[in-house]
Amino acid sequence: MAKVTSLSGVKDLAVRVRDWNRWGPTDEIGTLNLVTKEKIVKAASLVRKGKIFSLAINFDRAGPQRSYPLTSRFNPLHLMLRTGTDVVAGVQTTRAFIRTTDDVVIMPTQAATHWDALSHVFYEGKMWNGYDASLVASDGAVKNGIERLRGKLAGRGVLLDIARYKKKSWLESGYEITPEDLDGCLSHEKTNAEVGDFLLIRTGQMQQVIERGRWDDYAGGDAPGLGIETAEWLHSMQVAAVASDTWGVEVRPNATPDCDLPWHTIVIPNMGLLVGEQFQLEELAEDCHNDQVYEFMFTAPPLPFTGAVGSPINPYAIK
Repeated sequence: MAKVTSLSGVKDLAVRVRDWNRWGPTDEIGTLNLVTKEKIVKAASLVRKGKIFSLAINFDRAGPQRSYPLTSRFNPLHLMLRTGTDVVAGVQTTRAFIRTTDDVVIMPTQAATHWDALSHVFYEGKMWNGYDASLVASDGAVKNGIERLRGKLAGRGVLLDIARYKKKSWLESGYEITPEDLDGCLSHEKTNAEVGDFLLIRTGQMQQVIERGRWDDYAGGDAPGLGIETAEWLHSMQVAAVASDTWGVEVRPNATPDCDLPWHTIVIPNMGLLVGEQFQLEELAEDCHNDQVYEFMFTAPPLPFTGAVGSPINPYAIK
């Protein structure tokens, strides 16, 4: 397909991949409809070593969020309501014998490893399945809230280690992953993408952050990632979800100066594609490289906050 470099091209592509009403006029889970019971049973058969890989970064004040014009996100704040020092000091005396600790966490739902809900991005005033943007108000999302995805997030996962395929520790910021890269990586790994799969895209940017010991402009800055044209590839492959080790999955800077985050604008509200961000893929990638097995059981249930437009998660790849 022709290179998309303008808002008009984004609009043309959005229409081509739009799946509104594909699963009926009341649908709120989008591409997760592609994950059938049969596919989940098949995915469970991929567990052979009993090895679990957590794909989440730590949720703490040392996370990647920073002041960025597009959002008001901040790193998670963990506060104690009752502590062990309270016990030692004799403060807890209201109940017989038992002494406890309690805490509270304050955080944006997309502060660390997370899913974007289908109510997170709008296209010309509409979200997934044509629901009006006004349905996300101060009380949250009436339609396409993250709670609609509960019980839906398990199936076959496939790691596309694009950085290793390109023989690099990490892709440079601004590297645009193309459909040809995706096909080439699958061929190199001797695997395939099936209907209803969860694709995990490793750019190596997370490893770069780890090695330099600081986040810098990881959140919202330039990054390697999926180019706009991969939207049509993902649509044709009929995958259930895509996640990556970057802040926003898509390449930055964008190829469209008149449209920021064009890939998001196409795939979430038009395709109904589930998107995961800030996944930690290094340990999984090393294991896949060692045993040359790039498919696994994948599960990453959201926290069912009613009306939320995203959810923190601790995804598992199980081999």
